[in-house]
Parts: sequence; C-alpha cells; structure tokens
Amino acid sequence: MTMDRRAFLKLASLCPFAGAASVAWAAASPARKLFILVELKGGNDGLNMVVPYADPEYARIRPRLAIPRDQVVQLSEQSGLHPSLAPLRAAWDERRLAIVQGVGYPQPNLSHFRSIEIWDTASKSDEYLDAGWLARAFAVSPSPDSYAADGVVVGPGAMGPLAGPGARAIALTNPEQFLRNARLARAEGESRNAALAHILRVERDVMLSAERLHVGGKLATEFPRNPFGNAANTAVQLASNEAGIAVVRLSLGSFDTHANQLGTHANLLKQLGEGLAALREGLMEIDRWDSTVIATYAEFGRRPHENQSGGTDHGTSSAHLVLGGAVKGGFYGARPDLARLDGNGNLPFAVDFRGYYATFLERWWGIDSTKVLGARHAKLDFI
Repeated sequence: MTMDRRAFLKLASLCPFAGAASVAWAAASPARKLFILVELKGGNDGLNMVVPYADPEYARIRPRLAIPRDQVVQLSEQSGLHPSLAPLRAAWDERRLAIVQGVGYPQPNLSHFRSIEIWDTASKSDEYLDAGWLARAFAVSPSPDSYAADGVVVGPGAMGPLAGPGARAIALTNPEQFLRNARLARAEGESRNAALAHILRVERDVMLSAERLHVGGKLATEFPRNPFGNAANTAVQLASNEAGIAVVRLSLGSFDTHANQLGTHANLLKQLGEGLAALREGLMEIDRWDSTVIATYAEFGRRPHENQSGGTDHGTSSAHLVLGGAVKGGFYGARPDLARLDGNGNLPFAVDFRGYYATFLERWWGIDSTKVLGARHAKLDFI
C-alpha cells in the first residue's frame, strides 16, 4: 500500500460516504431545494434566546439570568430575541424568519448522547434506530444521481441525521481541502475481499463527488471571522455548486451552560446571529435565498429556573429558528407558560420535533413523511 493510499484512507475516515455504494439511484427525484441544518450543540437555552419578557415569572425564576426588557429585540408585546440576535431583525421584518416555540418530545431524555441520538434518528425516546432521519429520507427519495452529494457536514463531528445507509454524505472542513485530498484517491478495479472492495467503492464515490463539487469564486458578502462564520461561508460556496447538494449541516456550540451562562450564551448567540445573517446575505448574492431553508435544532433546552452557579441545567422543550425566502415568518408552536411547569420543573412540549421534521420533508421536499418517520405527525405552516 503506498503512502498516497494511506493518506486517502485517512481522508475516507474523515470524509465518509454514508452508505453511498449500497444505495440504488434508479428512482431519483427531480432536483430538490436546499436544506441547511444548524445544530446548537449542548442544548440551547430557548428562554433566553426567545425571551418571554412580558411574563413576570420569567424575571422571578431567573433573577440573575433574565434579559432586561429594554435590551430585548422586541418582536411582539410578549416576546423578543436576545440582543445578540439583533442581526436577524431584518429577516423578521421581511417575514422570512419563523420562530417555533415549545419543540420537544414525549418522555424526554436529558442525556446529551441519547437525546441527540433521538433527534438525529427521529426515534421515540425508547426506540433505537440505526439510520439518521435524513439518510432514511434519501433512501425513500434519492437525489438525482448527477448531484455532487446528498449532504455535506461542514466541520468536525459525527454525521448525525445523515448517518447510515441511504445518503451519499461527506464530512469536510472546506471544499478546497476536500478537492485537494480527493485527488489522492485512485480507482483500482474490483476486489473479492469485502473490506478492500468497500474501500475501492468509497474511493470511486469520493472521486465522483470531487469531480462535481465545484465551488464559486470569492463572495462579496463578508462573513464573521470565527469558526461558525467560516462554516456559513462554506455553506454558501456549497450552495453555489452547479451539480447540486440537498443538505448542508453546520454546528455551533457548546451551549451546555451549567455555570456563568450570561456571557457564554451571549457570545454563542452573537456568533449564531451574525453567522445566519451573513448566510442569508450570501444566499441572496448567489440567488439561492428563495430555494433554501435554514433551520436550527438541538438535543434539548434548558430548565426554566436558573441554578446556583449562574447557569441552567438540562431541560426539555426549546425554541428553534427557521429562515429562508420561502418561509412564512412569525411565531409558531406555543409561548412558554412559566406558571405551568411539569412535575420536574420543566416546560412541557407543544410541538413534537418529528412534526417539525415532517414539515421540511413534506412541504419543502414533497416526501411522504410517514415513509421516513414511521407515523404521521402534525405539520406546521411556516412553509
């Protein structure tokens, strides 16, 4: 085995195709619209992201953490955004930002590992599934075989909702590095050895994507100079790919703010707000804003009551953001009722996260969500 092949195998371990070779593309659907997922790793505090500033309970249960009323980016007489999310005001004013409140699921699990597994696979809390919900969606309705990839995970981390057989998914830090490394791959025929045959198939898939993964030139849009800003820049470059990509997954975190939350959370939301605003501008620049939907997700929210360390512990339901030129802006779900917490002091959910997913599957991509999620879930009207 040459050094080039060893280098490729390292690349393949970092940039795997999720079941690429085993998926038949015969039933490919027409070119589909772009879906950008943003994972808020660690569990975001939805109450301080979408602030119920008019509820007196909010300040009472969060004497140190409550965002002062005069600092909130007020969107209604009851609720507004954390001041760090002020860059999203333009999308709200254009009615292209939807805020979905109370997103969760029955019998919530408060373990980071298990709860993100539930969100990634769209499973019940006591159900274990091998494939991510997007991988299953592509197994049901494959992208055109001309696409560079079904999905691209930008940055380090697991494949998440794209894991498992069904999706041609790549993980990369930036397209240029992937293209350079992919040139190390060389197709060398077939092999009767199953392990080697799999490696050869992955090689061919990487080379095929490398041939199609053409990115645009330098953008006029200015992106924040931080990892999330860089990821947003990469997402726009991927969106400009002529061959087509169906999904881009970005991530930001950690939002696991057990202590000293105020400053940490403000900084994370600043990165999120500025990054999403630049992502919006970049998509407008390449004329992809109307054909793209951006949505956040996380394993859980935070508890309504602050803790003794100036932070919040693992909670249940939370708020999420959906942006795009085809999004019907406004509030969806149910505003949190802080006077009616459950027996564990957590917020009950109003929107099942699988209904959140079903909305994208059916109203954005036209896929029968029951074939992906295994049951019918109430959809929302933000698309």
